Amino acid sequence: MDIPDLQFRGLAYRAQHPNWAWQPESGEGARLHGGRFNPRGTPALYLSLRFETAWAEAQQGFPFKPQPLTLCAYEIDCIGIVDLCDEQVRARLSISATDLACPWEDLQARSIEPATHDLSRKLFDSNVAGVIVPSYAPGAPDAARNLVLWRWSQKRPYRVRVIDDQNRLA
Repeated sequence: MDIPDLQFRGLAYRAQHPNWAWQPESGEGARLHGGRFNPRGTPALYLSLRFETAWAEAQQGFPFKPQPLTLCAYEIDCIGIVDLCDEQVRARLSISATDLACPWEDLQARSIEPATHDLSRKLFDSNVAGVIVPSYAPGAPDAARNLVLWRWSQKRPYRVRVIDDQNRLA
């Protein structure tokens, strides 16, 4: 599969339940429950490119009653990233914006595979490390973007490091 990928260097953010703050680079919750871009059993690290988007993503179940969260920033230096916000890239991969926005939770609950799960498996099998995707959080602006990683580590070429210079995370 001819996939146009890029290197992502920069900051990303994640707002997470305080109980997971001790393991900020974990993809365990996504592995256990699945997500828009990973089927159950596949670890994934969901990050946002702006801290406001990270907050909105984490509060989806409680948009009118925000719950406590731990907001972390991450330094990212990762190759093999596919930008699914790019219409030409989506066309090459035969996936539409509608497919990306599918009601994945409802489909998964009815044992129907979401198009995003099929796509994520194909990309992972093609050695793609992750994708840049629109945010589908309620109230998120059209320009809000997330970075979803299937491959990450403390070292290059898939380097992800939580910024915690003062060791505040237990």
